[in-house]
Amino acid sequence: MNILITGSAGFIGYHLTKKILKKNIKVFGIDNINNYYDTNLKENRIKDLKKSKKFFFYKIDLSEYKKLHNLVKRNKIKYIIHLAAQAGVRYSIKNPKMYFKSNMEGFFNILEVSRHNNIKHLIYASTSSVYGNTNKFPLSESDNTDHPLSFYAATKKSNEIMAYSYSYIYKLPSTGVRFFTVYGPFGRPDMALFKFTKSIIKNQSIELFNNGKHLRDFTYVDDIVEGVFSLIKKESKKSIPYEIFNIGNGNPKKLIDYLKFIEKKLNRSSSIKKLPLQIGDIIKTHSDIKKLKKYTGYNPKTNINTGVNKFIEWYKDYYKLN
Repeated sequence: MNILITGSAGFIGYHLTKKILKKNIKVFGIDNINNYYDTNLKENRIKDLKKSKKFFFYKIDLSEYKKLHNLVKRNKIKYIIHLAAQAGVRYSIKNPKMYFKSNMEGFFNILEVSRHNNIKHLIYASTSSVYGNTNKFPLSESDNTDHPLSFYAATKKSNEIMAYSYSYIYKLPSTGVRFFTVYGPFGRPDMALFKFTKSIIKNQSIELFNNGKHLRDFTYVDDIVEGVFSLIKKESKKSIPYEIFNIGNGNPKKLIDYLKFIEKKLNRSSSIKKLPLQIGDIIKTHSDIKKLKKYTGYNPKTNINTGVNKFIEWYKDYYKLN
């Protein structure tokens, strides 16, 4: 079984690739290694993955259809896990064009490659951001997702609709996974855990939007990876082979409490700059994970205290702060 993982130099892509390689499965990874954040992090993830003889990396952009198609055809790939995307809610407000190119045109190319190569199962990353602002919790896959608050969320909602049409027209088995606030070692520098940790260590003030009252369903990366892995060989057998699943923790925490966990682990207090709610920000996320539990037996195991500790240990080790 040969698997293609797009975005394998990314945070979730790296961890998922590592998990699959441990199962002695061949993984073909692609990434364009863009400079949205520190490329050294991406290069180091790939360097680590290359320790396995079962991992093959190609620097390819999603816009390069021919290269994508040839890679899949030549290596007889039958499973695609599509994680490559331009991420970040706030960045999408300033740079919507980048999101259109990567998340819309790029996803269309993945769908076309899947169709023309008779892919057995396409799994692709969506986001909890598709739910927009709502007062109904926990968030269930059947809830309305017609009011995304950011262009990033709009591109992900569009991906789900595009995938549905390909599942309907071409019988392409596709599964969208809505991730809820993923955190953990080798994470993204633009996300709260990384930013807060870095600021506290460097004695810099922390910008806390909405006065830290945001509630987030923080989900440890190993739990996310387990959720995705459990779906690989479980493509839908319905007449329209299409599914959507939440992958979350199901236990939201206030951002200010999350910050306290970090302070406790670092044994240092932070200097906080409280700011109002930002445009595009969602006040609360809380995943209903019953559907995935029933489908695969998914069961998130890592509590926030353990998860934060593991990240900070990694951070200190990576940046040689011990």
